[in-house]
Amino acid sequence: MMAFATARRRHHHHHNHRRRRCPIPAASAFPAAVLLLLVALALLSFLAPPLLDHHSSSLSDRRLLGRSSNSSFPPSSDLALKNSGDFRRNAVGEENFHVPRGGGSLRSDLWGSKLSKFYYGCSNASSNFPEAKAITYPDRYLMIATSGGLNQQRTGITDAVVAARILNTTLVVPKLDQRSFWKDASDFSEIFDVNWFISTLAKDVKIIKELPKKGGKVIRGPYTMRVPRKCTKRCYLNRVLPVLLKKHVVQLTKFDYRLANKLDTDLQKLRCRVNYHALRFTDPIQEMGEKLINRMRAKSNYFIALHLRFEPDMLAFSGCYYGGGEKEMRELGAIRKRWKTLHISNPDKERRHGKCPLTPEEVGLMLRALGYGDNIHIYVASGEIYGGEETLAPLKALFPNFYSKETLASKEELASFSSFSSRMAALDFIVCDGSDAFVTNNNGNMARILAGRRRYFGHKRTIRPNAKKLYSLFLNRTNMSWEAFTSKVRTYQRGFMGEPKEVRPGRGEFHENPSTCICENAEARTGEGSGLLVPNGIDSASGKGGKSVGEPTYNNYNDEEMQFSDLDYGEDAPLGGGARNVTGSDYDIFLRQEDLEFEDFLSD
Repeated sequence: MMAFATARRRHHHHHNHRRRRCPIPAASAFPAAVLLLLVALALLSFLAPPLLDHHSSSLSDRRLLGRSSNSSFPPSSDLALKNSGDFRRNAVGEENFHVPRGGGSLRSDLWGSKLSKFYYGCSNASSNFPEAKAITYPDRYLMIATSGGLNQQRTGITDAVVAARILNTTLVVPKLDQRSFWKDASDFSEIFDVNWFISTLAKDVKIIKELPKKGGKVIRGPYTMRVPRKCTKRCYLNRVLPVLLKKHVVQLTKFDYRLANKLDTDLQKLRCRVNYHALRFTDPIQEMGEKLINRMRAKSNYFIALHLRFEPDMLAFSGCYYGGGEKEMRELGAIRKRWKTLHISNPDKERRHGKCPLTPEEVGLMLRALGYGDNIHIYVASGEIYGGEETLAPLKALFPNFYSKETLASKEELASFSSFSSRMAALDFIVCDGSDAFVTNNNGNMARILAGRRRYFGHKRTIRPNAKKLYSLFLNRTNMSWEAFTSKVRTYQRGFMGEPKEVRPGRGEFHENPSTCICENAEARTGEGSGLLVPNGIDSASGKGGKSVGEPTYNNYNDEEMQFSDLDYGEDAPLGGGARNVTGSDYDIFLRQEDLEFEDFLSD
């Protein structure tokens, strides 16, 4: 074998020797080519911008965004959303769009309004509002069956007290919804402090825990009926009072948004006393919620709470498209088929009109543009996120200090809450209410109730996206610099930051904009004073003198008008068509039970 190999080498050498010699030997040509390649690579490296410096990093590759050392989450994925909501990987064309590292602003108004000290919550009854014992008839009992998730039920409870006052009747503690989508078996006393509820409102409405009994039996069964949505005071007196006089015990079913948005001043203030003072969570819920707040405070002096709704069902109903291709259309399309009344929508039109929830990344970009740096700690209250960790990755890259109740508390601590959706929602409510800045990507019940509550207790910073304006900005962001993007975001978000008088009195849901219950002091009326209010709350029920910002109200808003910005996804509009004016009876007759359950899911 060795001889054969030697013979082949000799033959090969002899054969090459007879060839014409090349000007440059082959042995020296290879090193020259390598040297030339190295010089070219060095030149390109010198001319190209650095991948990552101390000031900026491209969002087109999430792996370049570092992770905080104290974050408990895995490194960010390489998911990049080039256009608004598009699920794409390693998108190109973002050379000009670099989100700075750090990026924090020293602006003092990030955590509160400089004007907030001129306003305070005012919900005391006037001298013309007689006490309950003077007006309540002994043989009238009103029962209420609420509907939906925790926050939708909260609006029903609040309005139930006012309805009982209108009818001069005794109110039986409302029944919570235990049969809808949420399927939470908790009763009123397991969520709210029922004794506090009854005693706090004793001067306004007589409230009892159950119907009185005679001979061991309930005096009589209730007559069940339903009132239209947005039922006015006259509506209750015309529709319910005659039945109450005849039957003595009436139960109003599916009681959500069954009371008009605009009422007399004293009735509006009663709404505020119920919502902001009488409805207090039970001690176990309140204590756990405060424990979560304290754990966030231990990490940072200030924190943001984000109510993030990006569930598959929510996206399916919205009719919006987020760039997930055939997979997204197939998955969300399958969900939409469960509700045959859903119409086929135009995704681009929905987003142009601001009807699509912002993606997690879009929320993160908005916050960074507003001046919140990547060192800010963020608490996220959310359900199932469509796309899971892949969808959340860009938000976590922008805000690595990312927490939820599940990461702040052990399974043992949450054991008594985790099997009950309303109790878990209550924990999120407490943390969001106690945050320094509250942000939402939707306009559901929780977002609206918290917005109103934060206005009432000192106009704490509350950010809701101007989705209609931000849509085109997110879509075209790759064609602008970060500085230009930031400038436009701050311009578009004026009027959406929770400032006093940001919303015209009488506009929107009262639970979101309780203008009748917010008064301005003398300094506000004379334009004097300045400074920043530390968001620690105020004595909202005090008897301070002041003029309500809701007086007078504007008369260009009709209770029967329903604008999309005032609604939850699908809550007040029939699922089979676009937004139109409907009464409660119209709405309830044509919706099937499965549609009603889906509506409840979307609303909270």
